[in-house]
Amino acid sequence: MSDSLSITASSVDPGLLALPWSTPLAEWPSSNIVFLPKGLSRHLVRFANLSGRVVAIKETTEEMARREYDMLGNLTRLDAPCVDRVAVIAGRTGADGEPLPAALVTAHLRFSLPYRALFTQVLRPDTATRLVDALAVLLVRLHNVGFFWGDVSLSNTLFRRDAGAFAAYLVDAETGELHEGGLTRGQREHDLDVARTNIAGEIMDLEAGGRLEGGIDAVQIADGIMSSYWSLWAALTDQETFTVDESWRITERVQRLNALGFDIGEMSMQTTSDGTRVAIEPKVVDAGHHQRRLIRLTGLDVEENQARRLLNDLDEFRARISRLGADEEMVAHEWLTRVFEPIVMAIPFDLRAKLEPAEVFHQVLEHRWYMSQARGRAVPLAEVLTSYIDDVLRHRRDEATLMGPSTETLTIPVVTGSIPTPDPADDIDWRDLV
Repeated sequence: MSDSLSITASSVDPGLLALPWSTPLAEWPSSNIVFLPKGLSRHLVRFANLSGRVVAIKETTEEMARREYDMLGNLTRLDAPCVDRVAVIAGRTGADGEPLPAALVTAHLRFSLPYRALFTQVLRPDTATRLVDALAVLLVRLHNVGFFWGDVSLSNTLFRRDAGAFAAYLVDAETGELHEGGLTRGQREHDLDVARTNIAGEIMDLEAGGRLEGGIDAVQIADGIMSSYWSLWAALTDQETFTVDESWRITERVQRLNALGFDIGEMSMQTTSDGTRVAIEPKVVDAGHHQRRLIRLTGLDVEENQARRLLNDLDEFRARISRLGADEEMVAHEWLTRVFEPIVMAIPFDLRAKLEPAEVFHQVLEHRWYMSQARGRAVPLAEVLTSYIDDVLRHRRDEATLMGPSTETLTIPVVTGSIPTPDPADDIDWRDLV
């Protein structure tokens, strides 16, 4: 290791010092490498073990590595969906004394996959549409905090399953810019044009490789990001005008935004010159309405659609046990201990890396619905679980890796020469789950 090696990190993990930085990334030994699916990149990217978690390492210039490291930190502070930064490694030299590229280290996003890994053989139209819709939501959230991406694509995005849909996360921020005053319409349209071009190219690439289901129009799928983006952007930012006796439309607007997964932090209302109409315009719009409610009630931190599905089940549980007037927090705790946790704990330990717990819960509910429809009667949940585990979950590939948390940033010179196994004594009363 070179005497000039320096590490800029959220906190210096001793494991960083043990990685072979004096060796080009392409030549790292298999003992350091984790073989996971990854997207296309203009730089060499490889996954590595770091103190029991998985990190992505990208070789680039020191200037670009530091710029992207800072940008990811800013996006995280703004609560934008992106990967977590870990470190910048600079001052690398090889055994022959020749300089090596700097490296940006980021945490591998647990249960996430690049778009090419989300289908086993061919890409179906509905999957392609859901990926594009997820990317549109991500782009709206990034634009809402003033982030100009500059290189929007499926390849620069990671996807996590979200109750039948997908949640998208930015994974490559090296071309991005943050604008405190917000983005102009021209900047947003530029990002959209780049997205449409890149998506069409990526889907055509799949078609050339025989991985596209027949009948899919790559351009039509790519065009879908335009309509998805503009409809969502309009729902979040459009100004409405209505008469003073239509104040109920304020509540309707808030409920419509909540249904999309957003909260209104501030709303501006102003009467018009004739005094008979009111103009309403949301000023600050934050994503994660259902996520925040679920965290407040249960402590579960999941994706937005998963949160909506879990909350729906919680509300149905509340109605089913006839406690509509009961304290919401108390009912939520009862639902967590009697419904959610027993289902999660019933999954065999060796299958828990297949999907995250909230997605398993969603899929069990879906499986129960299909089984009940097929049989024309309600199927007990214990029977549903057995069928789901044996017929569905066992045949899925693992989508989890281990990763740890990050903390504050610190730069130093370097001078050298999951889920616990359930207790068998924890009995589950399946009568509570029927």
